[in-house]
Amino acid sequence: MGKSGGNATCPVPDLNPPAYRQPMTLLDSLLRLLPLDDLPRTGWILGGVTQPESVAGHILGTSHLALALAPQIEPPLELSRVLAMALVHDAPEAGSGDLPRPAAIHLPEGAKKQMEDALAGEILAPLSGPATEAWAEYSAQETREARFVALCDSLQMGVRWVGYQRAGWRGLGEFEAHFSNLDCEGFPAAESLRQEILGSGTA
Repeated sequence: MGKSGGNATCPVPDLNPPAYRQPMTLLDSLLRLLPLDDLPRTGWILGGVTQPESVAGHILGTSHLALALAPQIEPPLELSRVLAMALVHDAPEAGSGDLPRPAAIHLPEGAKKQMEDALAGEILAPLSGPATEAWAEYSAQETREARFVALCDSLQMGVRWVGYQRAGWRGLGEFEAHFSNLDCEGFPAAESLRQEILGSGTA
């Protein structure tokens, strides 16, 4: 039999393991999304921007872009689905943080998507069926609407890049390279904006 020291501690068991936790409520879900208001976009930090936009700001900008460009697309896109996907496309980052590309490329293939799908299901399910359906469609990237929203996601970064350039930030050439290679095939209005972005920035 071993000695029992006066300062010995015992592990405290988890009295509320996942299997027994109460399901998330709508309020729980909304609270889980609040960190997006202050969560910085880490790619800009790595580029040297000291006070970058938040993930929530990026989501709003992506939604603005989608609302502006979608009506110009032919054949017509279903705007309600487009906007729903734009609003939830970065929701998993409320749980994972904003993982920058230089880090994400080192993950095993499919690991990031698997993590995001799991977090989206957990966070968005209490919101509504349309919220989880919007995430599932966006994640699969199989519809024109989903591909269009992914394009708006990248174009918003371009708009922000121009904004930072005009505010005096330099050394963001890697972002310009991203826009130079951005494929807007099938969405002429998006291609027009891409060209305007490239013509407006000075890396």
